[in-house]
Amino acid sequence: MQIADLGDVQLNYREDGSPSGRPIVFANSLGTDLHLWDEVVDRLPKDLRIIRYDLRGHGRSSVPPAPYSMGALVRDAERLLDQLEVRDCIFVGLSIGGMIAQGLAVKRLDLMRGLVLSNTAAKIGTAANWQARIDSVRSSGLDSIADAVMERWFAPAFQKSGQVPKWRDTLLRQSSEGYVGCCAAIAGTDFYTPTSGLRLPTLGIAGSDDGATPADLVRETVDLIPGSKFELIRRAGHLPCVEQPDIFSDHLITFLREVGHID
Repeated sequence: MQIADLGDVQLNYREDGSPSGRPIVFANSLGTDLHLWDEVVDRLPKDLRIIRYDLRGHGRSSVPPAPYSMGALVRDAERLLDQLEVRDCIFVGLSIGGMIAQGLAVKRLDLMRGLVLSNTAAKIGTAANWQARIDSVRSSGLDSIADAVMERWFAPAFQKSGQVPKWRDTLLRQSSEGYVGCCAAIAGTDFYTPTSGLRLPTLGIAGSDDGATPADLVRETVDLIPGSKFELIRRAGHLPCVEQPDIFSDHLITFLREVGHID
C-alpha cells in the first residue's frame, strides 16, 4: 500500500504485477475499497502493471468533508495517473468507478487506450433517492442501509454462500462522511451527452441480478459508444468481480487481447 499526496486529498493505492508492464487501472464501487478487485488481480497476467486505488472517502484514502462532486473524483484519478506517469492504460471502473472512468475518458483521452464499464451507467438513480440515502446515513449511520445494500449487490445464490457478512463488514468499515460525499457526486452526474461522444475501445459488463444498476441500464450506456462490446454475467449482481471472478476475468482478458494490451 502507498499513499499519493494530491494536496487536498491523499489516495491510498497499490501496484501489482510488473512495474514496466502495460498499465491497467481499477476504480472501486461505492462502499468498497481496492480489495474489491482481489480475485480479478489474482487471475491477470503478471506482466501487466496493475494499479488499484481507494476512492476519496473510502478505504485508507483521506476523507475530505462532504459533499463531493464527480469532477473532483475524476480529477483525483487524473492526478494519480499523472503522478504515477501512466499513459495508454485500460481503465476498469465499477459503479461509481465506472462513472469516474467515463468522466476521465472525456477529459483525458490521452491516459487511456480502452475502457471497461462494469455495473455502471451514465446516470444512476435520481437526486431524490440519493438524498434519501444521504439523510438515512447522516441520521442513523451506514448500518441503517447495510441490509438493503447487500440485497442490491448480490444475486440469490451468493446471498446463501456465507460470504455476504464479509462485504457487509467492508461497507461498515467505510467512512460515513466519505460515503455520503460520493452519494452526492453520483446524484449530480448525468454523462449521457459526454459519454456519447467517446470513441475508444469499450467493454461493458453487467450482472443479471444487479439491483443497483440493472443490465438494461448498463447496456444503454455502453451502446452510447460506437463499436463497444457488452457482456452479461449470469447469476451475478452488482459486484460480478466478487461473485463470478472467473467469468469476469475471462471477459476482461479477452478484451485486453482484442485491444492489443496483452499478447
